[in-house]
Amino acid sequence: MLDVIIIGAGQAGLSMGFFLKQQEVSFLLLDAGERVGDSWRKRYDSLILFTPKSYSALPGLAFEGDQDAFPSKGEMADYLETYAEHFSLPIQLRTHVQKVQQVDMGFKVVTNKEILYSKQIVIASGAFQAPFLPPASQQYSKDVFQIHSSAYIWPKQIPEGPVLVVGGGNSGAQIATELAEDREVTIAISHPFKFFPLHFLGKSIFFWLEILGFLYAGIDTKRGVWFRKKGDRIFGVECRNLIRSGKVRVKSRVVDVQGERTIFQDGSSMDVKNIIWSTGFVPDYKWLEVNGALDEKGEPLHYRGVSPVEGLFFIGLPWQRQRGSALVCGVGRDAEYLLSFIKDALRKAEIDSLEKYIV
Repeated sequence: MLDVIIIGAGQAGLSMGFFLKQQEVSFLLLDAGERVGDSWRKRYDSLILFTPKSYSALPGLAFEGDQDAFPSKGEMADYLETYAEHFSLPIQLRTHVQKVQQVDMGFKVVTNKEILYSKQIVIASGAFQAPFLPPASQQYSKDVFQIHSSAYIWPKQIPEGPVLVVGGGNSGAQIATELAEDREVTIAISHPFKFFPLHFLGKSIFFWLEILGFLYAGIDTKRGVWFRKKGDRIFGVECRNLIRSGKVRVKSRVVDVQGERTIFQDGSSMDVKNIIWSTGFVPDYKWLEVNGALDEKGEPLHYRGVSPVEGLFFIGLPWQRQRGSALVCGVGRDAEYLLSFIKDALRKAEIDSLEKYIV
């Protein structure tokens, strides 16, 4: 029986592995990818992180190169692979977790390869799990090309003609910006855009967010509560500039569909041939068969990553403990925080095991 199994070897899992490596515990990271970093490699070709390299590194290993430069998806993927090799983290790739169950003195993890047992489980599978497609997507004519942003790779996979991007997050804004180079683009949003420049007074916007106490603002602090209520920002102003120039049109939320016609909340409508749904993701923890681990919506039950189920932890969730919890720059802080709980849980498990043996 292992001391800890970490499910997911992305930035969250690797950060947790870094801190566990410094302890006298046995642990293993499980990941479905062919290589460490594949979750980044499979994203759209033009993806550039909005955090500079100085804010895109994990604990203990700096990102090589100009610290003010913004890494591409490939650079991020390669950095994670290098990180795992640098610290000799025990990782089992091409491993799909099919079931996790609570058993006597720990957990049973069923994979496509074998059955493993562990005293503790850290779920680092990330916030981006099952792509969400709204019910309206089922109402379009079969002649309308539809794709979720998670499956978007480059412009040439989209048939010729105008494109409607539904969703106003960072991915939606970046994809709309890329497509607007040679075609008509409309973006439908449910809330007004809020743009942040990538630089301010010669410094990264993340430098200023850290200086002002927002980047790592805790979920229970006044600053954190206020900042969270403000909603997500779009980092970079390229999309804003295209909107102002008229190259990207903005529509309100999609409320109805009739064949090829899309109807928006403001009462306007338009015919569409191509749609990219940048509508986010929903949790997918069907494999987590542990009572008390999830709420009625199937979302993790936890406080700062600590589950009410003894020995079960989460990491990498948005606003898990602080603003940066789902960012590469912040996930290491949460891993270090969870380490003390994991060590305490392991000590308790050892005592319980000893008492059971003596009895």
